[in-house]
Amino acid sequence: MKKKLVSFVGATLLSAVVLAGCGSQSGSASEVATQTTSEAATGAELKTGLGTSVSIADSKDATAEGDGTAQADATIAAVTVDADGKITQCVIDIAQTKIGASADGKITSDLAAEYPSKRELGDNYGMKKASAIGKEWYEQADAFAAWAVGKTASDLSGMAISEGYAGDADLAASVSIHVTGFQAAVLEAVNNATAMGAHEGDKLGLGVTTNIEKSVDASAEGDGTAEAYTTISVLTVGNDGKITSNIIDAVQAKITFDAAGVITADKSAEVQSKNELGDAYGMKKASAIGKEWNEQAAAYAAYTVGKTADEVAGTAMEEGRAADADLAASVSVHITDFNAVIAKAVAAAK
Repeated sequence: MKKKLVSFVGATLLSAVVLAGCGSQSGSASEVATQTTSEAATGAELKTGLGTSVSIADSKDATAEGDGTAQADATIAAVTVDADGKITQCVIDIAQTKIGASADGKITSDLAAEYPSKRELGDNYGMKKASAIGKEWYEQADAFAAWAVGKTASDLSGMAISEGYAGDADLAASVSIHVTGFQAAVLEAVNNATAMGAHEGDKLGLGVTTNIEKSVDASAEGDGTAEAYTTISVLTVGNDGKITSNIIDAVQAKITFDAAGVITADKSAEVQSKNELGDAYGMKKASAIGKEWNEQAAAYAAYTVGKTADEVAGTAMEEGRAADADLAASVSVHITDFNAVIAKAVAAAK
């Protein structure tokens, strides 16, 4: 189901890009010839993929000793894949969001706080001092990503794992943390990878932002909700600094708790991204333009292809929404978070 849903997003995006490309060749014969030559000079076509693996299993109840923690760990993988199904580039990150809940059912975390990803935290994440191999989290994630390059979906699914850790001695020497989340996210990214305009030589970027601003306390009316909302962009950038492919997604992890701060959500439940949910997300029936969230995200991603980060940031907005009538006809949701993760992804594409 995940494959079909994300493939649909990719197909929607690809269609929009193709249509835009057709329209751009309406100039003189010399202009068309120049464009054709430029296209012929690009490298081999690549597929772009995004995968997520989300867990709330580490959430803990409040007790007499202290606050509980509603914790969402969203492992996110970005890949480019060649015609042989082999990974050519891979980036991994985790949005780890810990939201405090007191024994009287109140959210104790700052709703306006920023939640940097593990990659953004870098050395400040603090794993190196406790690591048996002396490596920080991002170093180990990069080592796994480097190991994944050149491998296929079959290679990933068949990798040696022992009690959640890498079973291969060489890989374990550089990755001592659990790898099951890495494996799941990268495998999903490969399986969902779609041709969207990326070519060999393009740089892969991953951008992530997380907020908890919609979290609410428990009350006499019902449970509270600790909501970790993570927006994601996986994109590729050409040598000219323009976006060549883009996927936008979001993970909305809602962890419920009662008036005593006890977690009531099923901690073993699968948390799907909005693209994975597709029509099941349920925006279409309430949408003024009759489009589901994943359709709107795909439309905005398609709009950004061929633009630089500065051009995307300069998109005209009114109260956080697209001001241009043509764009607003296909994207009625707020685009501020989209622009934020796109800017991060382009900056990270190296």
